Amino acid sequence: MARVEMVMPKMGESIMEGTVLKWLKQVGDTIEQDESVLEVATDKVDTEVPAIYAGVLQEILVQEGQVVAVGAPIAILETDAASAGASAPAAVAAPAINGASVASAEVPYLPEPTDPQADQRLSVAQSGRFYSPLVLSIAREEGISMADLEYIPGTGKENRVTKKDILDYVASGQKPAAPAAAPAQAPQPAAQPQAAPQTAAAAPKAAAPAVAASKPAPSVSGGQELIEMDRMRKMIAQRMVDSKRISPHVTSFVEADVTELVNWRNKHKDSYKKREGENLTFTPIFIQAVARAIQDFPLINVSIDGDYIIKKRDINIGVAVALPSGNLIVPVIHNADQLNLNGLSKKVNDLATRARANKLKPEDLDGGTYTLSNVGSFGNVMGTPIIMQPQVAIMAVGAIKKKPAVIETPQGDLIGVRHFMFLSHSYDHRVVDGSLGGMFVRRVADYLEQFDPNTSI
Repeated sequence: MARVEMVMPKMGESIMEGTVLKWLKQVGDTIEQDESVLEVATDKVDTEVPAIYAGVLQEILVQEGQVVAVGAPIAILETDAASAGASAPAAVAAPAINGASVASAEVPYLPEPTDPQADQRLSVAQSGRFYSPLVLSIAREEGISMADLEYIPGTGKENRVTKKDILDYVASGQKPAAPAAAPAQAPQPAAQPQAAPQTAAAAPKAAAPAVAASKPAPSVSGGQELIEMDRMRKMIAQRMVDSKRISPHVTSFVEADVTELVNWRNKHKDSYKKREGENLTFTPIFIQAVARAIQDFPLINVSIDGDYIIKKRDINIGVAVALPSGNLIVPVIHNADQLNLNGLSKKVNDLATRARANKLKPEDLDGGTYTLSNVGSFGNVMGTPIIMQPQVAIMAVGAIKKKPAVIETPQGDLIGVRHFMFLSHSYDHRVVDGSLGGMFVRRVADYLEQFDPNTSI
């Protein structure tokens, strides 16, 4: 028999850590290869983690609710040595994380060092305090020094600084309070960064944020109910605030006559339902029109990195899906321009079904370059959507309503009943000006208005 460490797997290109939600197996349980062992939440998706090897769960190293860096050990399995060796001939030794050796079928993702001190930051040589790659990335982006990181109170295991801790510190805009032991170390300039005396001197002023972080929940009267945000709602709230802070939003509106499109769907929806066992909705038609418009205006399909614009070749369209919990998630249809209407319909229905059943995989949420939100499904005629970072644009499609309209014919103008809908296009004014943003939404409307009624599906 052999003891093998089960590690937190890589769950997406940008995922640096995950939170253990629930252990599906307990110590002593027999586990089959590829059988789900625990549920993990990241900042993008909740998912189940399968076992790489078959064996018996000997030890659980991380408890429910704790945050774990990608590649860190989370459990010990006792496996048959021969089967373990046969099932993973290409296994390689992974880097040591927090002093522990990690064995895995693939090398866990760790960020490339961006400066000479990067290797030191992965473990913090002086204090031995561990900082996850995500926390270090936020610290670099916000200009937080290692000296300041040392003094930020941590709420994680062994006082580890979590993502929430560092974001709360950034939001406070103040220096963290130095621990009481800091003045005793002041006579050792070689061991203490030069910024430490300033940090210690600011301690009396910085005490307030630490107290505020641990203050009790606000009191309410008998006529009120206090509801704590769940994990996903907190993430949504933070991302929406970040997006409004990062991107100067501008929204353009267009009203489109989609009568031909409505008549076509009414003609085919019953036969499609009978043939495929799925509903034929308007969403895949909207996605097809957006993908075609992106091909016409590729500078909508970009992101921003500092002073550079990154133009994306792939057209990956995210579709906002409302969950039974009231939260929102945005799975992505990759290479949407390469799918026909039937393929788009299948993809939309599959992603929406798995999203509502909490069965999405990390890759289902990665790589989006543009987002579509169907506010019409809630009876809304239009909306002003907030951009999904790091994208630069998002479109909301409103409810389709019958309206009287002037119809131009060779015999003259007539009044008739037509189906209309509003398209709302929000875009990042740093790189998308009104001309581009307005022409893009107009082109999407043109494709919808010119929908071929002889289209087959």
